[in-house]
Formats: sequence, structure tokens, C-alpha cells
Amino acid sequence: MTIRIDRLDHLVLTVGDVAATCDFYSRVLGMEVVTFGEGRKALAFGRQKINLHQRGREIEPKAAVALPGTADLCLIAFEAPQAVLAHLRACGVPVLDGPVPRTGATGKITSVYFRDPDGNLIEVASYDEA
Repeated sequence: MTIRIDRLDHLVLTVGDVAATCDFYSRVLGMEVVTFGEGRKALAFGRQKINLHQRGREIEPKAAVALPGTADLCLIAFEAPQAVLAHLRACGVPVLDGPVPRTGATGKITSVYFRDPDGNLIEVASYDEA
């Protein structure tokens, strides 16, 4: 027997400031801030979410080295790369690179790179038209 994985349900980011992270991801990336459990925060989008752990108050079990700024995430947008770039600039988010061609999980993508408030590398990509 083997285990077959369907999709990613959620991932966890350890952050320095939960409120600042919620503001950034909701304002810049349109994610919905949700409260669950005993007042915990998450960022919902599509059928996934990003759970947030406040540094020093992580939920157990946790990653062996759970630190702010250690993630590298690629998110797929509905919008074209130039629209993503324009939106980031309008939000005052410094762009590190892009739009640049890359390879995603199922094909060619075009990506724009920037950092969140903790310094995590965020890649927002769009799949290239066939």
C-alpha cells in the first residue's frame, strides 16, 4: 500500500507579529483573516489556509526550527504577472525580481518575488497560457 496525497490543506508560518502579518496578507494578497480554535489566526484562500504561530508561543508540535522569515512560498494568482506587479507597487511593496519565467508544479509560470513583513520570500505566479 502507498499513501496518495490529494492537496495541501494548510501550512504554518511562525511570525513576529500576527496582526502585521494579517494586515499584509489581507491587504496585499486578498487573503481572508479567520479566527479559529482559542483565538488563533489564519489566512484563508481557495481551499487552503496559512495558520499563524506567534514566535515564542508556537503550538506543539511544531517545526524543529520555527522562526520568522524562514519560509519560501509560491502562490498562484488568477491575475497576469503585470497586474500583480502593478498591485504590489500600488501597495508600496518592494519587488525583488520579476516578472520572470519559472517552472511550477504543472508547467511554465511567470513569477514576481517580494518579501512579507517577516522577510519570508513570497513568489506570486501565473501559469502561462497554452
